[in-house]
Amino acid sequence: MRGVRAESPIAESRRRLIRDALAISAYALPVGLVFGLTALQAHYSLADVLANSTIALAGGAQFAAAGLVKDGASWLAIAGVTALINARHLLYSAAVAPYTGVLSRRERAGMAHFLTDETFALALTHFRRIGRFDRRGYWIAAMAIFVPWTIGSALGYMVAGAVDVNKLGLDVAFPAAMAGLSLGMVTGRRDVAAALGAVAVAVPIGLLAGASVGLVSGAVLGPFFGLAVPPSRNEESSAPETPEPSAEAGLP
Repeated sequence: MRGVRAESPIAESRRRLIRDALAISAYALPVGLVFGLTALQAHYSLADVLANSTIALAGGAQFAAAGLVKDGASWLAIAGVTALINARHLLYSAAVAPYTGVLSRRERAGMAHFLTDETFALALTHFRRIGRFDRRGYWIAAMAIFVPWTIGSALGYMVAGAVDVNKLGLDVAFPAAMAGLSLGMVTGRRDVAAALGAVAVAVPIGLLAGASVGLVSGAVLGPFFGLAVPPSRNEESSAPETPEPSAEAGLP
């Protein structure tokens, strides 16, 4: 029919990305609120909270650091724990590298600052759908968590103890949302093996050494279970296409 134009694959994928990003934003603000409350208990100033959410922007590591500060831990211990928690980002960067290899080092460094768990999940799913890097899509994913998280952190600090975290169920919002989002990334037997391996590692270690240590151990060791399994036909055919030149990447 004249005048009717089919939606391009990248536009369709961006539409799905925005829909998923809105769902992430809906929980990022209340979880940021919880961090603001946690930071207040650790005697942070409002400037500390804003600096954590804009300069550090590390989610779980921010919570861990606030707890250690509250308990009077040394800065060396805080740095070590947060570095261990954030070690999973090495795997995230390796996963997106085939799509971002054509970009300049400066641009990749800027993008890396915003590579949170949620940004990684949203962006990688989008890249896989379209088979290449999409600059606009990446920043949609990044801002979906950065903006509400930062606003929520500041509001949580300012409203202090007016919110009952456990009563509202905000303490489980973060893991529940990430678990649901991760299901959409499972595309083959390697993904399943990595997920099951991570659980198999995280549960016993978490029972012995604490939940944080278990989660980090599962995140670091889980991918090795996936690598030990032969790829399925679907995974073999899902390799990213050669990215477009940097000047054109991200444009429809």
